[in-house]
Amino acid sequence: MTAFTLDPRLAADTHLVGDLPLCRVLLMNDSTWTWLILVPRKDGLAEIIDLDETERAILMEEIAAASTVVRNLANADKLNVAALGNMVRQLHVHVIARHVGDPAWPGPVWGRQPAVHYAPTTVVALLADLKTRLKL
Repeated sequence: MTAFTLDPRLAADTHLVGDLPLCRVLLMNDSTWTWLILVPRKDGLAEIIDLDETERAILMEEIAAASTVVRNLANADKLNVAALGNMVRQLHVHVIARHVGDPAWPGPVWGRQPAVHYAPTTVVALLADLKTRLKL
């Protein structure tokens, strides 16, 4: 793995879950949605196509693993999986559990309402659960 620096905005908005073979796994600090962010641990990446073929395959498997965990943990009606990068250029993939009738349904979650941060004891338990489910 090459040098890796997490974008300061991602660092400020998330809690560290742990590292998969390619990606750092982060929990978005917004309890409104069960929301993981996967960040490949290589500097200078902006797009999925910036990864080589092997790394793209690993990323897809890690997205699938995170998606399964998020869907099962949140009993999601739908998953939103996106690599937008409009606000944070560093390549990262959002995996968000959605429920019919949630505060942003059926639109995107971004900018709908202020984040509802996790309580300290809640986030500690959730991070432990996520680590177990992701086998970290």
